[in-house]
Amino acid sequence: MARAKLLVVDDDRNLLEIIKMRLESMDYEVTAIRDEEAARQAVATQVFDLAVIDLQLANQDGISLMEEIHLMSPDLPAIILTAHGSIESAVEAMKRGAYTYLTKPFDARELSLHVDRALENRRLSSEVNRLKGLLAERYDFKNIVARSDKMRQVLETVARIAGMDSTVHIHGESGTGKELIARAIHLASPRQDKAFVAINCAALPENLLESELFGHEKGAFTGAIRSSRGLFAQAHQGSIFLDEIGDMSPSLQVKLLRVLQERQFYPVGSEKPLSVDVRVIVATNRNLAEMVRQDQFREDLFYRIHVIPIELPALRERREDIPLLADYFLKKLSTQMNKKIKGLSPAAMQRLMLHDWPGNVRELENTLEYAVAMTVQDVITEDLILPGKAGTIEEGLQPLTEARDAFEKGYLVRLLEMSHGNVSSAATMAGRYRPDLYALLKKHGLNPGDFKK
Repeated sequence: MARAKLLVVDDDRNLLEIIKMRLESMDYEVTAIRDEEAARQAVATQVFDLAVIDLQLANQDGISLMEEIHLMSPDLPAIILTAHGSIESAVEAMKRGAYTYLTKPFDARELSLHVDRALENRRLSSEVNRLKGLLAERYDFKNIVARSDKMRQVLETVARIAGMDSTVHIHGESGTGKELIARAIHLASPRQDKAFVAINCAALPENLLESELFGHEKGAFTGAIRSSRGLFAQAHQGSIFLDEIGDMSPSLQVKLLRVLQERQFYPVGSEKPLSVDVRVIVATNRNLAEMVRQDQFREDLFYRIHVIPIELPALRERREDIPLLADYFLKKLSTQMNKKIKGLSPAAMQRLMLHDWPGNVRELENTLEYAVAMTVQDVITEDLILPGKAGTIEEGLQPLTEARDAFEKGYLVRLLEMSHGNVSSAATMAGRYRPDLYALLKKHGLNPGDFKK
């Protein structure tokens, strides 16, 4: 396990050296600084687990320095060192965010006790935050909007394969929700209480990506001032999600293949392999089979990751989900922006249904975020939906009959959703007779029973 990294700030050279020696003897990594500005720079460029700050510094008091540090690193616990008789200041320090205080002079045992408790408190706080995030993810999973047949098939696949450890390959255009499905697989699996870590393989250059994935030893390369656990190690007994795997370099493809085959890897600069138990989920918007044919992706790796393929449909292929997605995002955005939005006008909904959505669900959410931000009414009107495209004919525009059918089906889905599958209520809201509505439901293959709660 990596040693905890501590920052100590005190303008008394002798005391600073004593504290540094004592903490290092307890196997902590210590950065000792006398100058406040240097302390601020250190926090801005490095990650610390704990700060020990003297109350009286050369140019300012330690409490104000602590508050400045908390602006850069809000979760960093701080212990304030106070002189004997400064209890009032120590209590003030705790009111303003210090974890605790330590009165000088103190012995090594007392210092060790306070530091150990502060670090344990930080660990527990991090675990609580992780669990809160996990619960939020579970809640979102239950609210994945999927009424279309294609998305239902995706979720049925997720439910079937979640309990397995087989590698999953998710393919879909940008913005279709690949990471959301990866998280759903993890949260529906026996590994749900372990870590889920994700990385975009296209976001980092090769050397940094290797270090992020597999970790590195101290001194492995310039700037490697301490050892680092990679994402595979962090995901031990959990799941790792490798997004845009099609952008991974050939040399890294070889190393990933070794992990998949042997469940072992070498951190950068290490001669000792690490074993790992991890569920691997990969995703890409590229055609890996075609890349294999063009010698741009290793064939053996392709077959290793292409065990359980999941194809995410583009939004234009699941237009019946657009009204439900729009309603979901409107509620979410209305709450975030503290606006009371009742919904979309029919013309605004029609513009959503007719758009080709090259950016998929992400583009839809961004479009509605703009509309909610700009509206001064409680109903989103047509002029706020894709205003830059108003009056233009979009590429890939559907034939009128297909567009009308898609809009009609989406409208019916929304009716059934609002009426909880009650056809009489749905017919009343639509201003149609029940037999007419039943005929439309049959035309589009919709079963009112699927919408009952």
